[in-house]
Amino acid sequence: MNKQEFTITVYTENQIGLLNRIAIIFSRRKVNIESMNTSPSEIEGIHRFTLVINESEEMVSKIARQIEKQVEVLKVYYNNDSEIVWQELALYKVPTSEVAEKVQVERLLRQYGARAIVIRNDYTVFETTGHREETDALIKVLEPYGLIEFVRSARIAIIKNSKGFHEKLKEFEAMAPGPELVENEYLNERDKVFTM
Repeated sequence: MNKQEFTITVYTENQIGLLNRIAIIFSRRKVNIESMNTSPSEIEGIHRFTLVINESEEMVSKIARQIEKQVEVLKVYYNNDSEIVWQELALYKVPTSEVAEKVQVERLLRQYGARAIVIRNDYTVFETTGHREETDALIKVLEPYGLIEFVRSARIAIIKNSKGFHEKLKEFEAMAPGPELVENEYLNERDKVFTM
């Protein structure tokens, strides 16, 4: 079984305790979550969890099915890196004196697409987005100049061949049965009962 990086996307209602139940699914199978992001989705009231794991496709499929069994979960997708567009945000704090004095630092930051978001006398914070390899490469570049602190966000991803979950939700609603007319011989025509 070859392990590879998969991104699991979970569309769900925003309910207390759901994140804990999802985490338990991973811990029972001894699968480490590399990255996790939660955010609102394109549909009001529906949240989107984006989880990154390194595992075999068979294991990822089992996990996705198990997550989908949760009452609040509407749909789960899993994709490899070639099937998604993804980014991570990274912040780097370096001494301002090093940045101000060395022209090559500014050139390197431009080369990596970084921009200053906070400039103080004692430190400067730079921000960049990209894939993990890109943000890791900038760490190595900044270390000789006194990298004070580094933080990277969880992955955010969009599935390439997706029309969006709102279209899928419309399909689900169209497939759902409408109210049924229940015949009761003891009721007259105007008293017939509707059930869902």
